[in-house]
Amino acid sequence: MGKTDIIPNLFRSEYGKIVTVLSRYFGIEHIEIAEDLTSETFLMAVETWPYKGIPENPTAWLYTVAKNKAKNHLNRNKTFRDKILNELKTGEKPWDRLEIDLSHKSITDSQLQMLFTICHPSISQKSQISLALRVLCGFGIDEIADAFLTTKETITKRLQRAKEKLRLENIRMALPDDGQLQMRLDTVLRAMYLLFSEGYYSESNNSLIRKELCLEAMNLVYLLLQNDLTNNHSSNSLMSLMCFHASRLDARLSEKGEIILYQDQDASLWDKTLIEKGFHYLQQASKWEVVSKYYLEASIAYWHTVKQDHKEKWESILKLYDQLLTIDTTPVGAMNRLMALAKVKGNEQALKEAEKLNLEDNHFFYVLVSELHRETDREKALSALNKALELCKTEPEKILIKSKIQKM
Repeated sequence: MGKTDIIPNLFRSEYGKIVTVLSRYFGIEHIEIAEDLTSETFLMAVETWPYKGIPENPTAWLYTVAKNKAKNHLNRNKTFRDKILNELKTGEKPWDRLEIDLSHKSITDSQLQMLFTICHPSISQKSQISLALRVLCGFGIDEIADAFLTTKETITKRLQRAKEKLRLENIRMALPDDGQLQMRLDTVLRAMYLLFSEGYYSESNNSLIRKELCLEAMNLVYLLLQNDLTNNHSSNSLMSLMCFHASRLDARLSEKGEIILYQDQDASLWDKTLIEKGFHYLQQASKWEVVSKYYLEASIAYWHTVKQDHKEKWESILKLYDQLLTIDTTPVGAMNRLMALAKVKGNEQALKEAEKLNLEDNHFFYVLVSELHRETDREKALSALNKALELCKTEPEKILIKSKIQKM
């Protein structure tokens, strides 16, 4: 890591850790104070390190400065200090002996509590993801705005409204009790699933794949797997799904940024380590006698890491899709099933099923329809591609569709 990279990289890796510990200590209603103190800590690093040199242990330096700034803030603000001491029921202890714990366990516990707090059901899903990116992942407002294809002002207001909601609802920064844990965990997993999906397929014209969003989602799910209370069937299934999908990220785009469809991908570019991890988490998930949406999707994703195009593969995928649609009936899920149906029962049967779907505004649907018509009806195949081009939003996909049209 070069000297010019160290502070941005530390900001991404340590900002959220410091904010979550301070928020746990002060209370989630004071999250903005925690963010300000953490930002001041990094500002001090920017101002001093270029002249005094990078500390021998930069992370420890940041933690020490953050602790000191937190104590100084509390010493300067008696009303705030008395409120915190009263809430912590530690008023009998001398103030200067109170310790802010930035140990690995404290950080991990704080991050998990923060994840559940910001994914509270009273907050919209977009706000949950925005808060996760900002508070836990250290993303800047510009980066979050880019991820959501919106403005900085919109994201700033969204974050402010979400934080105000946390205050008004008097939401505590803590893990839910046993009675609510599974329901709340489902909300957290849904937010992480959407975050990963945004990275796996972004509608940004500049970047179809946002790998950093995928990695952050995986890191946050890994937090769940580190705790016995949240290490369950669904969290293992979701991690498995993410590993399998992430294993093929580098093979999905060419060096020019053009899309490479699954059947044309170079399997040597697939990340074998991630595939092995995906299989490991899938096995872990199978220890529970339940079958979730994430488990079925992970099982389908597993079969897509098997490059060989044989009968067992597509029959297995079709059965999994049939099972998935009984749990989560969606038009997009039914559309994804069509390719497996075509492989097993033929294109004509898949086209009959396609006619039943209400996906006239989905460009993926028309790309698939074109593929199903390609060998038997060039005119219909070409018409479907032109419709897909009309609906398509991203430049890489437009390039792909145009190249298909040219080859017709």
